[in-house]
Amino acid sequence: MRKKIVTVLGILLIFCICFITLYDFNKKENDLTKIKVAEVAHSIFYAPQYAAISEGYFEEFGIEIDLTLASGADKVMAAVLSGDVDIGFSGSEATIYVYNGGEKDYLKTFAQLTQKDGSFLVSREKIDNFTIDDLKGKYIIGGRAGGMPEMTLEWALKENGIDPKTDVTIDTSVAFAAMGGAFIGGLGDFVTLFEQRIRE
Repeated sequence: MRKKIVTVLGILLIFCICFITLYDFNKKENDLTKIKVAEVAHSIFYAPQYAAISEGYFEEFGIEIDLTLASGADKVMAAVLSGDVDIGFSGSEATIYVYNGGEKDYLKTFAQLTQKDGSFLVSREKIDNFTIDDLKGKYIIGGRAGGMPEMTLEWALKENGIDPKTDVTIDTSVAFAAMGGAFIGGLGDFVTLFEQRIRE
């Protein structure tokens, strides 16, 4: 009889320890402040952010990051304005457009995740000893008009004596997420991309 009571008490004790441990674990999980973040693109340039998320650095400070992809700064801003996310990572031009649009509860740019534009200029044909002058007369998929990749492209062209209105054709009709696919499909001589994802 005594053996049965000890066994029952032992099982009860193990159950209690498991319950307390699981309860404490769930409590710690629930103590995290969840922040929803939308990024404009998955890019190697955001590697420090991905590493911090995967290695649990945010959790050390009581933060759980829910990261989603919203391809294009316009979509990132829409997600923030609608309340679907708390923070949006995109070019600062998106906040300027919202402000200039007269939005009463406008957004503010508060951080600089990258210091430089992360766009690459990708050519359809191999060009040995490429110079910026090789772009003259060419058709370039530049991204959305007023978007950071397209504005950076125009700035680089002007800085090198090329008029983006007359010396090249810049297509601004292709959505950010569709630029690589459009280029693979045969559109354009060059394309600006966040990463060189196109393979032969």
